[in-house]
Amino acid sequence: MLTTTAFAARARLLAMSAKHGAENSGEQPSSSQTSAAEPRGCLYIVGTPIGNLEDITLRALRILKEVDVIACEDTRHTQKLLNHYNIEKKLVSYHEHNEMTRSPELLIQLEQGAKVALVSDAGMPLVSDPGYRLVTLCVRHKIPVVPIPGPSAMLAALSAAGLPNEEFLFVGFLPARSGERRRMLERLRIEERTIIFYEAPHRVAESIADLLDILGDRPACLAREVTKLYEEFLRGKLSQLAESLAERPARGEITLLVGPPEQSGVGGQVDSTQSLSDRVEELIRQAKLDRKDALKLAAKERGITRRAAYDQLIDSKAKPN
Repeated sequence: MLTTTAFAARARLLAMSAKHGAENSGEQPSSSQTSAAEPRGCLYIVGTPIGNLEDITLRALRILKEVDVIACEDTRHTQKLLNHYNIEKKLVSYHEHNEMTRSPELLIQLEQGAKVALVSDAGMPLVSDPGYRLVTLCVRHKIPVVPIPGPSAMLAALSAAGLPNEEFLFVGFLPARSGERRRMLERLRIEERTIIFYEAPHRVAESIADLLDILGDRPACLAREVTKLYEEFLRGKLSQLAESLAERPARGEITLLVGPPEQSGVGGQVDSTQSLSDRVEELIRQAKLDRKDALKLAAKERGITRRAAYDQLIDSKAKPN
């Protein structure tokens, strides 16, 4: 009995000693608890209409009403959307010319607990639009990034184009300069999925001419002003689209979709007098491909397997000049 009582008394003394030690150690558990309870900022990536204002989601409207600030490409453009839905909110510009400086400014607000919505002029931000720098900063600083899905010109056009859509490649805007554009298209010559481009109306005829020359006369669709009053889909071969644009130049926002090549042939014009090795070197030089991809493309152009092309290349090198 005495032993049990002494053990209990000693246990109480040890517990009291541990409590006083924690109090005198300089640790402040309440501080960490307060820090954890502090409000966390959040970045919302909000999809907005690409033309028809009715295409915005209920969730997007709620987020735009709840956030502290909206970062947008053009404050005047976004203000029209907000006015339509009677939303009053602080706007700050965020576009390709100021995102280097604006991103850290927004990050400071987010770290202080602000909720920020990022929108583009149309569609989902970051898809051929600015926003990447801000998102990467948030990820690096452990700020939550929440996507609020919405309209996309690319997907809307693909759904109505009538081209294979099991797999597709989104390229975005082609280079404005002809040389750079043709080099990019050379790398796409062996692409067998539907390819989706965004293009400016004043350049689309030139781009289609380059596509026809390099990829061949593939099935295609030119989607213009999707979801807007003058929405139009031009479907046919690339050569047919070129003829149509020659008669009536395109206007408005354009999404250009190019389908896979015909099963019977290889895209583009192939110089039958050019040796395989010369063609491989040309692709390495002009299209900036590595040797493996250049050989694969050259083999595809000639309708032979890559193994057969490799054997031809070895044989040609083995032959004396």
